[in-house]
Amino acid sequence: MVARAPRKRMYRTMQGRYIDIEKLRGANEDARAVGNMNVNARGDVLGRSGQVVETKQEVVKKYYEMPRGRVDDTPARMRQTPAPQPKIIESKPAPQPKVTRRTKTTSTPKKGIDAALDGIE
Repeated sequence: MVARAPRKRMYRTMQGRYIDIEKLRGANEDARAVGNMNVNARGDVLGRSGQVVETKQEVVKKYYEMPRGRVDDTPARMRQTPAPQPKIIESKPAPQPKVTRRTKTTSTPKKGIDAALDGIE
């Protein structure tokens, strides 16, 4: 078998022009990317003055070196889970209703409209 040369990805614009996207990416890989991540088009972390602080390879290497947790080879169905412990709920005594004192009101004779409307229903 004969290996073919990799085919260039050419895109046709609405105006009928052809653009090689890979060539365009390669020409602008040092340009600062738009956004708030402070990276260039290649993915390198940039400092304030636009100089490369950390390359993309270093970022990826650091990401994969971080431990993610312990890996367990047994499937979840086969693992024995501990029996759930019954929850002990402490009961608080019920709050006692507050006793309010009622004072005896003395009735005052009604005056004015209240006295006139008292007999009408």
